[in-house]
Amino acid sequence: MTRLTVEASTPLCLLQDAGRFGVRHLGVTQGGAADWCSMRWANWLLGNALDAVVVEITLGGFAVIADADCLLALAGADLGAQIDGQPLAPWRSFKLAKGQTLRFTQPVLGARAYLAAPAGFAAPKVLGSSATVVREELGGLDGMGFALSKGATLGYSGNGLALREVPLALRPDFATNTPLDLVLGAQIGQFSGLSLFDVFNSAWTLDSRADRMGIRLLGKALHYQGPPMISEGIPLGAVQVPPDGQPIVLLNDRQTIGGYPRLGALTPLALARLAQCLPGAKVRLRPVMQDVAHREHVGYLQRFV
Repeated sequence: MTRLTVEASTPLCLLQDAGRFGVRHLGVTQGGAADWCSMRWANWLLGNALDAVVVEITLGGFAVIADADCLLALAGADLGAQIDGQPLAPWRSFKLAKGQTLRFTQPVLGARAYLAAPAGFAAPKVLGSSATVVREELGGLDGMGFALSKGATLGYSGNGLALREVPLALRPDFATNTPLDLVLGAQIGQFSGLSLFDVFNSAWTLDSRADRMGIRLLGKALHYQGPPMISEGIPLGAVQVPPDGQPIVLLNDRQTIGGYPRLGALTPLALARLAQCLPGAKVRLRPVMQDVAHREHVGYLQRFV
């Protein structure tokens, strides 16, 4: 087995895959890569299963040393990656020689980078997934939900493919401010008319109070006029509106049920884009019909075939 030794890390550097499914009735959340598109591209570069285990590196501060010559792949944000001080651009596979250090410094464009290895990094499966959810103490290198730490060893046993890059036309453009598509939810008609106008005609600022559970949007307060709700299941991307009127987009490590009214849910593609936005960024929401969102999602998945 080929190994990498973690030389530096932060609590935001985690092993992830596609997440846990079929267990929300037990109160267990989904987890998984926040930018699932970039995770898939990182695995695609090496010919892996698209849901193979990767390292999700948020905001930088991560470094590994190669214990032997290895082939790796990088997709997602540009976090100032360097191999022994030489810049390494994302969206490509690359070689790391024995003794060389791969280091991620700080965000240049985007927030989350994904590091893949041939056949995926080795980690035990807990409830069908290796995804790290720190709050629930599930997943990760030891199955107990710990973030990667200095001195940890990342192993893999695959061989990978020849060096290649993701074609330019298929790479997400993190620099553009494309509106985030929102599939309207059951309570959308119970917000005031002015609130519905503000939702889709105002810019929202991403709050610094953000993690893998959710991201708060700051802007004009929204007013819910419906009756109190009984808690119900929460899908990935749900946009809840608590009493202060500031929406919260719920992400991979969200709770499984909640009782705040919802505007709807962001599409999977919109969520992947949101995962690459830094605190303070401005975003806009755009309503979309469910069948349109589904067609776009299926069309995107066909890029990996």
